[in-house]
Amino acid sequence: MPFWRCFYHVVWTTKRRAPLIDNTNEPLLFEIIQTKTAELGGVIFAVNAVSDHVHVAVSIPPKIAVAQWVRRVKGVSAHEINVRFPNSLDGFRWQDSYGVLTFGAKNLDTVVDYIQRQKEHHAHNTLIGYLEQIE
Repeated sequence: MPFWRCFYHVVWTTKRRAPLIDNTNEPLLFEIIQTKTAELGGVIFAVNAVSDHVHVAVSIPPKIAVAQWVRRVKGVSAHEINVRFPNSLDGFRWQDSYGVLTFGAKNLDTVVDYIQRQKEHHAHNTLIGYLEQIE
């Protein structure tokens, strides 16, 4: 088995930044992201969200392109949220774009802390713009 350590900070938004993520569907969303990532051989270090976007610190094996991981995680999560919560008028949908940054193992704790404190950062306007970019 080859050795690899590939760290990514990935951010994506709901369609038109609609406030679709809430206390009802957030736990399922995080579970789906964790499960699909594990199926693909990746490791989630942190996942968190606010009402219109998700942040993930993830290690993805190099045999899978980051774009493929994003597409598969977004696809299965939107599908499952719509199946489990079918009463939404427009359905749960993700924006096509996303943002991805690489980082080294030495920065893992910093990125994880930033993601875990997303709700606090948004509430107190202590965002780091670089880590919030989607496009």
